[in-house]
Amino acid sequence: MTLSIQQIADALWQAEQTGTPVAPLREAIAAAASGSTAADALAAAYAVQTTNTQRRLAAGERLVGRKIGLTSLAVQKQLGVDSPDFGALFASMAVGHGEEIASHRLMQPKVEAEIALVLERDLPHTRHTVADIISATAYALPAIEVVGSRIANWDIRLTDTVADNASSGLFVLGSRPVKLSDFDLIRCGMSMERRGDPVSTGIGAACLGNPLNAAVWLANTMAALGAPLRAGDVVMTGALGPMVVAQPGDVFSAHIEGLGSVDAMFSPAV
Repeated sequence: MTLSIQQIADALWQAEQTGTPVAPLREAIAAAASGSTAADALAAAYAVQTTNTQRRLAAGERLVGRKIGLTSLAVQKQLGVDSPDFGALFASMAVGHGEEIASHRLMQPKVEAEIALVLERDLPHTRHTVADIISATAYALPAIEVVGSRIANWDIRLTDTVADNASSGLFVLGSRPVKLSDFDLIRCGMSMERRGDPVSTGIGAACLGNPLNAAVWLANTMAALGAPLRAGDVVMTGALGPMVVAQPGDVFSAHIEGLGSVDAMFSPAV
C-alpha cells in the first residue's frame, strides 16, 4: 500500500511520541512523490517535514529558527548529495548551557559542535551574499546540537533525514554573545570533550568552507520557499567536526576558539 505524505508524517510523529523508531521511509517517500526523479522525492520529504512543522505550530509551539545539516562534504558524498538540508528549530528544543537533558527526550542521540548565528534583521532576498549575512547577524554563540533520529538504527538516506526534520533533536546555546568581527569563523578551532576526554575536533572551514556559506544557502532556500529567515531567528550553521554518540550521564563541553564554550549534560539512566 502506498502511503500518503500525511501518513508518512504520522508515522514519524508517532515514533517521537512513543519513543519507538520506525523503519526507513525513503521508499515510501519516493512512492508518494509527484514524479520519479530524485528532486521529486526530495520535495516529498520536505512536504513530510512541513506537515509535522505545521502540526507543532498548531499545537502552540514557537518556531525560533532553522538548522542546517549535511554541511560536511564527506557526509554529502556519503549520502550522494551536493547541497545541505535544513530543519525547523522550536523553542521547546532549546536547552540552556549546563541544563540537564532528560534521557527520555531523545531518540538515539548524538552531539556535534556548531556555530549558531542570531539574526537582528530579516533576510528576504532571492539571492543573498556573505555581506548580507554579516549585516543581519546580531551575534554568534557556541552551540551543541543534539541530533536524534526517529529512523531505526540511524539507517538513513537523504529523504529519510529531511522528512525527519533533518534529524533534529535539541540544541544548546552558549550564553556569551560574540560579534562576528571578534573571531575568525573560518580558522577557529573546535574541540569537544566528554568529561575531559577529547572526542571531536574540527575547524570553522569544515562547515562548507565557511559557516557563512551555509547561512547564505539557507537564507536563499528559505526565501525561495516563502518562509524567509527573520530577525530573532537562531541559525545553527552546521557541524565543525564529527558527531559523537551520547549516553545517559555523559557531559560534553565544546570549545570554539574566540567564541567560547558550551556544555551539554545528560541525565543518568533511570
